Amino acid sequence: MNAKHVVKTFFESDFYKDTSILEKTLHEDFELYWNSSSGYFKLNKETFTQMLLEMSKSFEFLRCDITHLLEEDGTVTLRHSFHVKTIENPDDITPLAHFISIFEVKDGQLYKGHQISQPADETHENLKSFLPKSVE
Repeated sequence: MNAKHVVKTFFESDFYKDTSILEKTLHEDFELYWNSSSGYFKLNKETFTQMLLEMSKSFEFLRCDITHLLEEDGTVTLRHSFHVKTIENPDDITPLAHFISIFEVKDGQLYKGHQISQPADETHENLKSFLPKSVE
């Protein structure tokens, strides 16, 4: 699998609730450097897995919408947003956050990641880039 396929497959999977996907896809020396709206985080494979398991307790499902996916020399950059159905409101799909992420892939696994995120908003201009062309 090329690096682009590894990243795309991971983000379109149920990684947030299936630890076997994390075990298979995250390199043993995985690190994520994340600038979020609530601060800076440096996560390794264990702390990232724990964070996702905590998130999975709140979400019925999490959907990743990728609008840009670029690869160069084993490094993949993507622009994506997450939408969720929460346990408290299972009938509503809610935008969660927007991301720009850069991942280095090593041995067919996510190795080093850098990402910036911000809470999602529901303005038409922002959301329309994530809608299929037929919906716009």
